[in-house]
Amino acid sequence: MDKILRIHMGPDHAPKATTEPIGDYAGFGGRAMTSAVVAKEVPPTCHPLGEDNKLVIAPGLLSGSAAAMSGRLSVGCKSPLTGGIKEANSGGQPAQVLGRLGYAAIILEGRPAEDKLYKVLINKDGVEILPADNLKMLGNYDAVEKLTSEYGDKICCISIGQAGEMKLGAATVACTDMELRPSRHAGRGGVGAVMGSKGVKAIVLDDTGMSMRSPKDPDKFKEANKAFVAGLKQHPVTGQGLPAYGTNVLTNVVNEAGGYPTYNFKIGRFDKAASISGETQAETETARGGKATHGCHRGCVIRCSGTYMDKDGHYLTKQPEYETVWAHGGNCGIDDLDSIAMIDRLDDDFGLDTIEMGATIGVAMDAGLAEFGDAARAIELVREVGKGTPLGRILGSGAGVTGKVFGVERVPVVKNQSMPAYDPRAVQGMGVTYATSTMGADHTAGYAVTANIMGVGGSVDALKPEGQIDLSRDLQIATAAIDSTGMCLFIAFAILDQQETFQALLDMINSFHGLNFTADDVTNLGKTVLKLERDFNEGAGFGPKDDRLPDYFLKEALAPHNITFQVSDQDLDTVFNF
Repeated sequence: MDKILRIHMGPDHAPKATTEPIGDYAGFGGRAMTSAVVAKEVPPTCHPLGEDNKLVIAPGLLSGSAAAMSGRLSVGCKSPLTGGIKEANSGGQPAQVLGRLGYAAIILEGRPAEDKLYKVLINKDGVEILPADNLKMLGNYDAVEKLTSEYGDKICCISIGQAGEMKLGAATVACTDMELRPSRHAGRGGVGAVMGSKGVKAIVLDDTGMSMRSPKDPDKFKEANKAFVAGLKQHPVTGQGLPAYGTNVLTNVVNEAGGYPTYNFKIGRFDKAASISGETQAETETARGGKATHGCHRGCVIRCSGTYMDKDGHYLTKQPEYETVWAHGGNCGIDDLDSIAMIDRLDDDFGLDTIEMGATIGVAMDAGLAEFGDAARAIELVREVGKGTPLGRILGSGAGVTGKVFGVERVPVVKNQSMPAYDPRAVQGMGVTYATSTMGADHTAGYAVTANIMGVGGSVDALKPEGQIDLSRDLQIATAAIDSTGMCLFIAFAILDQQETFQALLDMINSFHGLNFTADDVTNLGKTVLKLERDFNEGAGFGPKDDRLPDYFLKEALAPHNITFQVSDQDLDTVFNF
């Protein structure tokens, strides 16, 4: 991957593609690549939907190789939801295919002069930018079906649904999985709206005729990869829990810990959690002919995904993730898996972040637009977004906008991005991450659940402020580095507990690229990425006042522990003192 593809969308010329050497971005991949490009090339004060913003799509350092778990894709820009820098991460096939095509990044820039829609076709012969008005306002599933009928079933796709075309703050960028289903999403921060602002409906990738990327030292790479896979399979989370029950294995765990936000973050336990748990979900999937274990891309050995069938045995959606089941389930008082799966399908089709939409529906329920537990009404509200009605556009703009429009105080956002499925009062390390992450409230930015609840990588009391700053800081640094490799973040469970698995990861990177990457280099990479992001946000007007949770988390005690968020503002301001 030694080249960058720029797609210039105008407005002073017709859309065109140019390819250039990787240049100053050499050595960057994934999140490091997206954040470096955005930090260098995007004015921090620009309008996120204007021509000066850029959408950067980047595979990781090992994408397109035989390295296990290396198929994550980073999508970066200035976020129309938060107003700061954004990296959203997705599984699916595109990262591997982009790697084999030799591109370290695709950069969408400019904006078409006219209201036209385009598709970009990339294969071994080059790049074509073609009109795509026939795809206007199609959902991701119908759009991919049309593209497949035109280009065959050996492709993979990156696309947006109606929400992206409408440039809504909750809009995602969809990636197809191995079965060409647009079910994997770069979900957070409205990245789909930026793709829509560029007039690009879909990017079609075809690596036919291209070979897998080769390591500098094949023997050492093969040995390291084998050791890495063995470590993942030996760990109880990556080798047992996730493959058996998917990410939703966490529902019973977090609910028992009293950190499961219920009824729009009012209490920490949902009394009907067992009916939507990973165990119940896996049993339902297999009973209907679906799968409880499935990989979202080739090379995945954890296989935490699955396929969810409806009551008649027809495919409905991929296995809803833990955060999705929580967002549209317990958070909204809904205990019916079929309804949650239907909303997941609608979110994927319209191109909507399931976390943002679930939090938004919770806020809407607090506003009286629906009763908590009313699954049919929740489905109707999501359909409003797909239709583009005035109410739908409000909801599709996220929980922050919805709360302001309907006068709701309890809006669980930081930097205008919704909190995921862990209440910061009962999982205080997550509260630190939510408050201070460059991305807005984001569990993946520094997943303190590891030490707060699961005992992975050590143990820090989830209900006390002591130790949470160091925990979140270390995890945010490590996560920024992992996101730059193209590796799935779930490898963190094993590398936190198993030194030999972490060493195997380093050995893979080193033998592939001919490097001598050390643990200190990993730390420095993470710090470099975070500094780029913090500097961009500072230029966009963010400061310490933005690294805070909403006041009600400091004032309203959460049952069952009857505790508020305890970490002080002064301590929050020290997270990035490294």
